[in-house]
Amino acid sequence: MTDRPPYPPFDKSSAQLKVRLAEDAWNSQQPEKIALAYTPESEWRNRTSFITGRSAIEDFLTLKWKKELDYRLIKGLWAWSENKIAVRFAYEFQDASNNWFRAYGNENWEFDKQGLMARRFASINDVAIDQKDRKFLWPSGRRPNDHPGLSELDL
Repeated sequence: MTDRPPYPPFDKSSAQLKVRLAEDAWNSQQPEKIALAYTPESEWRNRTSFITGRSAIEDFLTLKWKKELDYRLIKGLWAWSENKIAVRFAYEFQDASNNWFRAYGNENWEFDKQGLMARRFASINDVAIDQKDRKFLWPSGRRPNDHPGLSELDL
């Protein structure tokens, strides 16, 4: 795939759609498909990892979901400009010892003219939670349209 609509310049509607499409892709947990949304030389900073290129992104995501089990993600648009989008997000997962966590974070995205993400900078913090405190309870995959977003969940 050589392009990924919607394309910059973004307005509120196209930025919101871009965010939802990214959320849906990540909730699919298919690294080989997700990596296609990034330029071949895409640059990432994810916590303490510095990653360059689709192959490295695919490898990173493959390892991520081997460690972060029962992963569920919600992203929300924070701000946008012509070719940049800022996102806040939260996701829940459990580790191999059945400990649950909620991760909170912010991402800054920069896109090329074809709508591919050229740069992604993520800052993320994990908080241990009890299983009874989980809020992302839909079946694995895409978040249902009627499931509350971050603001509605007071996150």
